[in-house]
Amino acid sequence: MKILGVEGSPRNNGNTEKLVKTILESASENGAQTAFYKLTEMNISLCLGCFDCRETGACVTNDDMQLLHGEIQASDAIIIGSPVYMWQVSGQTKIFMDRLVPFIKPDFTTRLKGKKRLLMVFTQGNPDENVFKRYFDYLENLFSFLHYDVKGTIVAAGTRDKNDLLQQRDMLEKAKEIGKKLVI
Repeated sequence: MKILGVEGSPRNNGNTEKLVKTILESASENGAQTAFYKLTEMNISLCLGCFDCRETGACVTNDDMQLLHGEIQASDAIIIGSPVYMWQVSGQTKIFMDRLVPFIKPDFTTRLKGKKRLLMVFTQGNPDENVFKRYFDYLENLFSFLHYDVKGTIVAAGTRDKNDLLQQRDMLEKAKEIGKKLVI
């Protein structure tokens, strides 16, 4: 069992990173092999919109996204973590999402090897965890359409300051429990 964590916050060791790493650590403690990538530390260019990848399965842009494409194919589960910025994922996360096009064939079938379980993890300054629910539902539908087995979304609300998550013991326990369940 391999679980990949991809995190798109520009903050180092901020709430989103802490939450994704808590899930990965719990999964590792329960027997999973894990990998973590911080998108802001990688060289990932914008999608060119050429769609050559739809035909070939390979992106024409040679950057760190090829590494992530390989990691996705080798993983059983993927965690995508992002803070909410302006009602959406961070720009870094959106660029990553745009670069997932090579996994979709022209007929909209998938090139993913096996069913990839997907969990989305969000942090947000707004204390109402449901304020962006429509957006989170949209992302779940998007990834389901892209043939991922969406296992849900967790939201750590009220996490404005870099260490606010550490005060949310219930959320940290939930993250640990999710890490265990991903291994099962």
